[in-house]
Amino acid sequence: MTIPATPYISRLVAAIEESATLAVDARAKALKAAGEDVIGFGAGEPDFSTPEHIVEAAAAACHVPRYHHYTPTAGLPELRDAVAEKTSRDIDAAVAPSQVLITNGAKQAVANTFAALIDPGDEVLLTAPYWVTYPETIRLANGVPIAVITDESTGFRATVDQLEAARTDRTKALLFASPQNPTGAVYSPSETEAVGRWAAENGLWVVTDDIYEQLVYGDARFSSIVRLVPELAERSVVINGVSKTYAMTGWRVGWMVGPPDLIAAAVNLQSHTTSNVDNVAQAAALAALQGDLGAAEAMREAFDRRRRRMVELLRAIPGVTCAEPLGAFYAYPNLSELLGRQVGARTPETTAELCVAILDEAKVAVVPGEAFGTPGYARLSYALGDDDLEEGLNRLTKLFS
Repeated sequence: MTIPATPYISRLVAAIEESATLAVDARAKALKAAGEDVIGFGAGEPDFSTPEHIVEAAAAACHVPRYHHYTPTAGLPELRDAVAEKTSRDIDAAVAPSQVLITNGAKQAVANTFAALIDPGDEVLLTAPYWVTYPETIRLANGVPIAVITDESTGFRATVDQLEAARTDRTKALLFASPQNPTGAVYSPSETEAVGRWAAENGLWVVTDDIYEQLVYGDARFSSIVRLVPELAERSVVINGVSKTYAMTGWRVGWMVGPPDLIAAAVNLQSHTTSNVDNVAQAAALAALQGDLGAAEAMREAFDRRRRRMVELLRAIPGVTCAEPLGAFYAYPNLSELLGRQVGARTPETTAELCVAILDEAKVAVVPGEAFGTPGYARLSYALGDDDLEEGLNRLTKLFS
């Protein structure tokens, strides 16, 4: 939803599209609050609780007097150290704490990055389907998002030839995500390296969103584009955070890692917007990074089971096809064959209309592909309980059979 034009709202802000994922989740929760039995596939967050040792670290932090006051905008020094150490391991190169900015979730890291990097008219390449926030943060920086359309025939992965065809003399950066939201696409190491070398050869910046790095399945593996193409280190920003790996979406702790001068600029920007991230949440994030990944692995195994079951049930619905997601916790089925059919009292002609009909008729909330730049599809998160997953997909099967 675009904000209606008024004499007092800026054109820049009025042009921002509402987050469709949050809107669907909010509508589903409102219907639940009204007594409706709604199954929500919309939210992009784990249904697991934050591991107990992390919660205990946060509780202890509440009693630390220095956390009751302002702390450095760039983040608690000990957390910046931990992020620098983690990123050094990930990219196999030295990373200094001065190259780290702790942000209010990875979403702020993305916004900070483009605000610090992009001048008016600069173009940023990103693949579609894309996370709903990517193009809006580029536009807020007065940049121009250029979508490179992919589909299930390539596993929603862009080729170097596609990227090159979209590049112009105004292209400044490539936004790269693997695993990817909303499709679950994962680039192979060779594909990742090819994209990285193309970007390096053309002098582009690479903004790599690694937030789903731990959530890969089957034979798929996470590959750091900066590790595979070391020459990108001076022209890259690594986005990450604790939200997905540690079930900490509500804690709002993310980070950006990049060249010191770019990070310094982003710190200056953040000092005038939000200042430091909540100190208790930072202490919790530190405990997450210093602990093991046992809870994360158990969560990943549950997602893997749900992933396979969701794909099986979606493919059994007449007219629906679904590529196998290899990462994150989303399936992205093609629903175009369902358009033009009667659903209740409606005959949806778009997936946006279809998803409204699904919510009204089956009380199942899914996010239409229009939100991700590719009409004809929808995103369903399998980060919900097994029983709800079965019930929701059974309702869809009944609705369309």
